[in-house]
Amino acid sequence: MRLYEIVYIFDATLDEDSVNTKLEKFHPLVLGQGGEVVAVDHWGTRQMAYPVRKQGTGYYVVAQVRSEVDGLPEFERILRLDPELMRYLIVLNEGEPTTGHSLLGEAPPARRNQERDDDDDDDDDRPDEAVPAEGEDADRGFSPPEFSGGRGRRRRMEGPVIELLNYKDVSTLSQFMTEEGKILPKRTTKVTARFQRQLGRAIKRARYLALIPYIRDHEV
Repeated sequence: MRLYEIVYIFDATLDEDSVNTKLEKFHPLVLGQGGEVVAVDHWGTRQMAYPVRKQGTGYYVVAQVRSEVDGLPEFERILRLDPELMRYLIVLNEGEPTTGHSLLGEAPPARRNQERDDDDDDDDDRPDEAVPAEGEDADRGFSPPEFSGGRGRRRRMEGPVIELLNYKDVSTLSQFMTEEGKILPKRTTKVTARFQRQLGRAIKRARYLALIPYIRDHEV
């Protein structure tokens, strides 16, 4: 059996009891024999990043279920028939919590300040490379890029390493995006190609769930 995560966006007019009634109808279809509901997290009504079915708010629920893949087709067919379910997403869970948080490690050790010439402006224009924590595999954790402006320059400041990027973590994902909503290139963030792929997948999922906008000029 595999652990799946299901994110539901219901009509915002539904209350928690009404949503639980629907989940009690939905989940037996996917569980089959031997399956189990591992967790259900009601986020409640929240503003969406862009309108879905002309609605600006939705009732979010994140559920994790352990099930065989055989029950998914019928399960999805029933979901699509429900008029009060505005959108849903089913993904394999890779350890992400149901909350909108990524798993962070310890902050990397501070770099020693190196003396630089006062007129050496070229080095200031380049962001510093991400530094894994001591003993950390370079492909595992990365610090979210925080940039400080000033005359068009972007200077990277190190933070806690990201052990596991959660596609529901809007705050962290936003740090890897431009003001226009585009994903920052790897040459700017200085992360590995593996993490850049994970980042792209996470942002696409978050956009589909209306957690972040496709473009920044969405008006709800």
